[in-house]
Amino acid sequence: MSDLSNSFGFQRVEQAEREQRIRQVFEAVAPRYDLMNDVMSFGIHRLWKRVLARAARPAAGQVIVDVAGGTGDVARLLAHPDRQVVICDPSSAMMRQGRTKGLEHIACVAGTGEAIPLADDSVDTATIAFGLRNMTHLPAALAEMVRVLKPGGRLLVLEFSKPWAVIRPFYDAYSFHVIPRLGAWIARQPIAYTYLVESIRRFPDQRELQRLLEAAGLRDVRYRNLSFGIACLHVGTKPG
Repeated sequence: MSDLSNSFGFQRVEQAEREQRIRQVFEAVAPRYDLMNDVMSFGIHRLWKRVLARAARPAAGQVIVDVAGGTGDVARLLAHPDRQVVICDPSSAMMRQGRTKGLEHIACVAGTGEAIPLADDSVDTATIAFGLRNMTHLPAALAEMVRVLKPGGRLLVLEFSKPWAVIRPFYDAYSFHVIPRLGAWIARQPIAYTYLVESIRRFPDQRELQRLLEAAGLRDVRYRNLSFGIACLHVGTKPG
């Protein structure tokens, strides 16, 4: 019994340490985070996020939470005076950076994906764009996002995924050799961008993430590859 308790205790410490490291990464890159995203993806990440925003179908009277919303580029696409849009992110530096670019009609709250400070069944739509791979406990984060959704509410996950085989060698070469150099040149944080590339490689592929979303309690889970599978949009519904 003591061995089991020690194991769980070690896992909690390990998760807390990883969460702290991830937070430090984003604190370091916050001032140039959006610029780096534009340079690394040649601006394509903005097109992917517009696909997410259209699929979210934001409407009057809705409550929408963008988990790991960072500087608010997705939240801005969803925002309107007739609805409540909330960014939930653990990095105050990222949210402050977003404030400098205007976050009208958007609220910001501090919180991780594993502990969203919102009530059960309180959200019509939850979105997360390129943040799920930074969660310290993926199933717990998915369960938490399902918890805050109202019955019939939808979760939309935009994340890097497994590219088609024909482009994979070129994508790998770009990711491992070019992106860290861009991080050193533009953001002056090569280690941070090495971490971000490695986090992409560790993340589940399209089918595995679909399975995890279903295991978290979502139904009608579907996904759509973007840019030959470099990114993928998953959508699932909480049972009504």
